[in-house]
Amino acid sequence: MSDETRPIGKNNNRIVVAVCLAFFTGMVGMAYAAVPLYKMFCQVTGYGGTTQRAEKQYAGRVLDRDITIRFDANTNGIPWQFEPVARSVTIKIGETAQAHYSATNKFDRPITGRASFNVQPEMAGAYFNKVECFCFTDTTLKPDETLDMPVVFYVDPDIVNVPELKDLKTITLSYTMFPVEKKQPVASSAPAAGTNSNKVPDSEASLGG
Repeated sequence: MSDETRPIGKNNNRIVVAVCLAFFTGMVGMAYAAVPLYKMFCQVTGYGGTTQRAEKQYAGRVLDRDITIRFDANTNGIPWQFEPVARSVTIKIGETAQAHYSATNKFDRPITGRASFNVQPEMAGAYFNKVECFCFTDTTLKPDETLDMPVVFYVDPDIVNVPELKDLKTITLSYTMFPVEKKQPVASSAPAAGTNSNKVPDSEASLGG
């Protein structure tokens, strides 16, 4: 290889390295942004049955058309009895309504749970507005304690303008309750004077505790 081609080869190597670094940096940035962007996308479009969080308590207009809301409840790894008080309700599109779920801790120790949700059909999620909801809120129940968990909602009248949803008669709102792990307090290696070193501090029990 002549001396004239060597600088060109070095420049090409630098370009390749710079492109690789830029690509790697871009991929890392996209990975960090993916979760919040996906969450925002779901909230705006209702993708995956994600409901909307209503900024106002009323739709502003009520249509003379009925729609039935069915309520579903599931548990995932938590020893609670979790169910809707009523299995369904029929309301007017645009009407604000309230439903109730009931949760009872069947374990012998306090358990903290949290509920996730979705709507079926998924496209209806963009028009199902929750005014008040217990979802994504940590709730701790003592043994045999029962809690009433209300949800206030309405269906946006604009749903009738969507060709795929204009004849929709039923929407299913489904919640899944799962356990929330709580960190146990760290015991001091040197107990204070006058305390019993054999006593275990009380704490909330996780499901596996």
